[in-house]
Amino acid sequence: MPELRHADTVRPEWIDYNGHLSEPYYVLVFGNATTALMERTGMGAAYRDATGSSLYTVEAHVRYLREVALGAELQVRTRVLARDAKRLRLWHELDADGRLAATEELMCLHVGADGTLPFPDGVAAALDALADPDVDAPEHAGRSISPLGANGTVVPRPPT
Repeated sequence: MPELRHADTVRPEWIDYNGHLSEPYYVLVFGNATTALMERTGMGAAYRDATGSSLYTVEAHVRYLREVALGAELQVRTRVLARDAKRLRLWHELDADGRLAATEELMCLHVGADGTLPFPDGVAAALDALADPDVDAPEHAGRSISPLGANGTVVPRPPT
């Protein structure tokens, strides 16, 4: 299956008060993986400088599956789940020391100074090369946060 990989290591400044990787740093590592995808598909710094265009994340869903310790070796696998003329749906899986620790699903728009723009042909072809229409999306892709309460009944917050 076509995929892109990004590696990193958990740094001391990324550790929270519980001694584990702090929430925003999962997203930082996923963001760096998205940047690696942009570089590989022709949307790197030179492209942004020349065109004023880039990807803009409009929706993200992160699942935190396992605590990650200081010094853990991180590996992010990135898949292109789908794209159309202007939108890109990505899936990141973060392994820490060889075990799945988190996932992130993104919906991104290709934007320029005047709003959304179609991907240039070369970028579209590079994105398509990372997509595999014969492989199903991951089980949790497209999932939302479940409602609280029995039978979907939301428990209201107490009055303030």
